[in-house]
Order: sequence, then C-alpha cells, then structure tokens
Amino acid sequence: MSRLVLASASTSRAAVLKAAGIDVTIDAAGIDENIIKTESQTAGRDAAACALLLAEAKGRAVTPRHPGALILGADQMLECAGVWFDKPIDRAAARAQLITLSGKQHELISTAVILRDGKVLWRAVERPRLTMRSLSPEFLDDYMNAVGDRVLRSVGCYELESLGAQLFDRVEGDYFSILGLPLLPLMAFLRGEGVLSA
Repeated sequence: MSRLVLASASTSRAAVLKAAGIDVTIDAAGIDENIIKTESQTAGRDAAACALLLAEAKGRAVTPRHPGALILGADQMLECAGVWFDKPIDRAAARAQLITLSGKQHELISTAVILRDGKVLWRAVERPRLTMRSLSPEFLDDYMNAVGDRVLRSVGCYELESLGAQLFDRVEGDYFSILGLPLLPLMAFLRGEGVLSA
C-alpha cells in the first residue's frame, strides 16, 4: 500500500483525514502562494484554476522527499462577487473581511491533487456556496471576542464546525469541502489505489 503524505500545514485538513480513519504523514509545503495567485490573475484564470495550481504546487514541493508515496496537495480559495480573498493578516483585517462578506453569497472553492513521483494522478474541485447573514456590529464584537485569533486560521474568518455556523443563513455544498478537503471523492480515489479498503 502506498503511503499518503499531506503537503499542508492545515490542522483542519489533517483532522478531517484522521477522523475519517485515513493514516497520513504531514509534510507542509513552503510555497509562495502570492506568486501563483498574481500569475493566475494576470493570465485571466478563475479562482478554481488558481486553487488547483496552488494544490499541485504544494504537492510538487514535497514530492522529492517522499519517493513512491501518494502526495496530497490541497488548497481553498474564497471568491465573492469576483474578488479573491486571502487569510486575514490580523484581527482588524478579519473584521473588515467579515463586514465585506456580510449579507452576501460567496464560493469557498476547495481543491485537491494527488501526485506520485511528480506525476498528477487525480484532481478534484468542489465549489460550496455560503450565504452569510447580515451581521450587526454588536454580533461582530461578540463573535470576534469569542473566537479570538482563531479568526485568522481560515480564508473566510470562520470555522463552520463551531461558532462560525452562526454567521450563515444558507450553506450549499459538501461539508468536508467547506472544511478544506473534498473528502468523499478523495476516499473513492484512495480505495481504487488500495490505500483504503473497498
């Protein structure tokens, strides 16, 4: 059976894989995401194409350290009204981002790529849509105080599996993809590779 290596520092992705019973080695990729995002925007790529490039770049970065292993690269991008959002750099930026998303629908594009020895074997893209309710200043104060610096961990400034659920009126799409990984298609691929029992 091939080993599975997650080329990501995301604690959420690691937790999703572990909870699903998937044994994985963590080897975070150190890539400059801004270069790929800038090049993608210059080339006119959409957010999904950019997220796939980011996932693949992460996988390629760690591939030389794990010959013969299955390398899982993953990325997630948030797009609202044509604007791409990044993880906030501080709490003030997180608050400003939540104000921008308040009362609007956004896509949380989740991608995954599997490579072995530099060859791409599998790709997946999921595009959940989330509609954020209109957030009052009082609610934002309470939310920011409750979540603290955890608000900086995700591109959307929320963890849907906890207090972030209070931000939304409607969620459409795969739950695991919202957490950062298209898990069900990934498990189908891993079963085909003999990593998981069929």
